[in-house]
Amino acid sequence: MTQLPNAISLAVPHSRRQFVGRIAAGAAALALPRCMATATSVKTPKAVIQDTRVISWEKDKYHGWPTLTRRDDGELLLAYSGREEHACPFGRLELMRSKDNGQTWSWPQVIYDSPIDDRDGGIVETAKGSLLITTITNDQWEEELDQEPQTKDDDRLKRWRAVRDRVSTEKRQSEMGCYMLRSTDGGVTWSARQRIPLHSPHGPTQLRDGRLIFPGIVRYLPQKRMGVLESTDDGATWNWLADIPTRRGDQFMEGDRFNYIELHALECKDGKIVCHIRNRNKTDEGETLQTESTDGGRTWTEPHSIGVWGSPSHLLQLNDGRILMTYGHRRKPYGNQARVSADEGATWSEPMILSGDGKGFDLGYPSTVQLKDGSLVTVWYEKIAASPRAQLRQARWRIA
Repeated sequence: MTQLPNAISLAVPHSRRQFVGRIAAGAAALALPRCMATATSVKTPKAVIQDTRVISWEKDKYHGWPTLTRRDDGELLLAYSGREEHACPFGRLELMRSKDNGQTWSWPQVIYDSPIDDRDGGIVETAKGSLLITTITNDQWEEELDQEPQTKDDDRLKRWRAVRDRVSTEKRQSEMGCYMLRSTDGGVTWSARQRIPLHSPHGPTQLRDGRLIFPGIVRYLPQKRMGVLESTDDGATWNWLADIPTRRGDQFMEGDRFNYIELHALECKDGKIVCHIRNRNKTDEGETLQTESTDGGRTWTEPHSIGVWGSPSHLLQLNDGRILMTYGHRRKPYGNQARVSADEGATWSEPMILSGDGKGFDLGYPSTVQLKDGSLVTVWYEKIAASPRAQLRQARWRIA
């Protein structure tokens, strides 16, 4: 059995998804909460939306799978994939900045652009001020290209073939993987990419003891698994910390389909770590599952339902100690929702609607930051009615 590497280095010089989730269809009813953390019928907090708007600069491009983070100095950073279509050969990792709490955004900075499709953009600032950004490659667009006759004369296909033929088939396959880049100067320069064995769209999590953890799934190594990486040196190197178990009755994989994907974790004030998982098993399909660790991420509970339909979830510790989860809702009302927990994930409130005006299911992956005044900024991607390609939408809001 092929083993994961013990350490993955992220040295810092000065150089600059096979995931396309096949969107779960159907209108399965919300599963009744059965154990541990659940959604509850206690007083529902209300989202008071200040404004919602599109923040994409290049509206002729498709923008996908963003992650928002707030630096210690108050600057907002937004990482995402800029591209042409949901699956295409033009995906690249981009970054925008806001120094005024999301009122205005900088022109996109291209952080990474490999010979093939680069997806997602998970970003975090470490306790020492370093920036870590993650991405993953995808080759699904080649399947679409292969289905078209080579003789078909079409400008789109010509461009796709030209991108494909820049490098050999062998080289394209060697590029498939999960990557991390690191910056120690506020994102002015970035390290060379470093391969890491796993991926999740929203990136690593800083712990209060100085460690960083990164939960996700291993896609590109023979030993497919779900677990957690750990860094004890500010994200410069990473080691395998722990496996996360599969819920009894679930299958981690069916054929080449991963049934658990897109994890994100948060450390609670008492030290417990809560991690959310996007579930595609038949039981609770389309829901967010939850697992917890009480020993610093070294062991994890069996994933369980929290009664929340929608995913993937992004977790945030609010100033008042509550936990906020924001997630995409890919059935009517199409949009994005949020819930809070006042007991460190033991129970969750009913949903708050952040957006419910989506025209379809090609949307979501919201992530949220809290500003100094207590208000919140959430950014997601969405294929809106006014544009042929998905845009980045932002809501500024408060919890009442």
